[in-house]
Parts: sequence; C-alpha cells; structure tokens
Amino acid sequence: MKDMNMETRVLIQPNKIEARNVQVYYGDNHAIKDVDVDILDKTVTAFIGPSGCGKSTFLRCLNRMNDTIASCRVEGLIKIEGEDINDPRVDPVQLRAKVGMVFQKPNPFPKSIYDNVAYGPKIHGLTKNKAELDEVVESCLRRAALWGEVKDRLSAPGTSLSGGQQQRLCIARAIATSPEVLLMDEPCSALDPIATAQVEELIDDLRSQFSVVIVTHSMQQAARVSQRTAFFHLGYVVEYGETSQIFTNPKDPRTESYITGRIG
Repeated sequence: MKDMNMETRVLIQPNKIEARNVQVYYGDNHAIKDVDVDILDKTVTAFIGPSGCGKSTFLRCLNRMNDTIASCRVEGLIKIEGEDINDPRVDPVQLRAKVGMVFQKPNPFPKSIYDNVAYGPKIHGLTKNKAELDEVVESCLRRAALWGEVKDRLSAPGTSLSGGQQQRLCIARAIATSPEVLLMDEPCSALDPIATAQVEELIDDLRSQFSVVIVTHSMQQAARVSQRTAFFHLGYVVEYGETSQIFTNPKDPRTESYITGRIG
C-alpha cells in the first residue's frame, strides 16, 4: 500500500511552469516555434540540442531576460504557478527575484563574497537587520557548498575565488532571494571536471527546494543531473519526457540521431 501511495504522489506532482504555443522572434528570425512544455516542481529539467537550436532563448523566456533585447518579441503563454509572467502588471524585477538565474561564465559582482550574496535580499528588502542578513548569507553559502571554504574571508572580493568557487558563489547569490525556480544556462561549460562534479552535486541537492531548469551541451551531464529532458532542434521541442526514456528509448528519430551523434 505504501508503494502505491508513493507512486500516486509522483503521478500528481504539480507543474511549476506551463508554456503554451510559445513563439520567439528576433526581428524577422523565428527562433522558437510552437513550444508547449510543462515543467515540474522540485525536479531538474534539462534542455539539450545542437548550438543555435533555441534552448537558451527559451530558458530566457522564463524570467523575461529577452525583454532586454530590443529586437526580441515573445508570443504565447508562460505561467509560473498559474500566473502569466508576461502580463503587463508583472514587474520583471520581482519576477527575477522569484526566478533566479546562473549564467554560463561565473559572473560575481565586483564586491566582497558577503556582499555578492547579500545584494539580492538587500535590494528586495527581504531582511530586517544585519543579523538576519548574516543568517541568509551563511545559509546560502552552506547550501551552495561554499561556506567551509570562504567563512574566514567573507570580505575578500568574489573575483578572488577559483572558477568553480565563483560559480557556486553565483548559485548562492541566485538562491538568496528564495526563488521558486532556478535557471542555469550551461553552468559548467567554463569549469574543470572537479568543479563540474561539485556543481552537479549541488544541482542534485537544490532540487529538493527548487524547480531547476538547466541548459547543457553535455548529454552526459543531462543524464546525470536531470529527471526530465527536452530535446530542442531548429527552434522546436522535438521530444520531451523522462530523462531515462529520452536517452534509452527516444520516440522521434531526430532525438535518436542527436543522442547517437549523427546530428549535432
């Protein structure tokens, strides 16, 4: 009976993000076409596909980063917890506090380690005093598996850390506003294998608290860290499902061609 209950819980796992008929244009270039995707809560979802296939463009739709590109136009419906994120009443700054983002290259602010993490909670007024802020900074650095390495030098510049430490600092910074969703755009592509393993372990830990969406060029990484995978090709989502099914028994021949290295 216990097993059946567990199975039922998995089946009714809620959607965190719902995208319907999403189109993205850069001027006349139709970059994303007819994308329908449901992204589950407390799950790592990987976007894979060849360079230029639209995976990062679609990722940036989820926190309206495309708003910053003058030639970009987004159509269709994207809801996070039932709220239309492109509704004119939605403040993109508040949205980005709810939907954190980690970029391809570590990009710590030119501030101390402490201030990198404290920045978001400060500007969004999430803490009442220094003691609360100290607590948030320590908690986020612990969750990013960095506290033990930096606790004695919090006033040192974030840029003084190694590449892998900088990326974990950026993850700590992204989760400091208590987001509901964490977007990661090839977060390990600039890192060595040891730092990559540390970040992958961290991603696995973070999914207990967040819905994590990761764009990756590495199919091995997608297979290691994600529970669900979407394969993008020429602006379309060709196939989307359980990661194990996508990699071992893809339904679309284009997915199989990509995974076996025939297209890429």
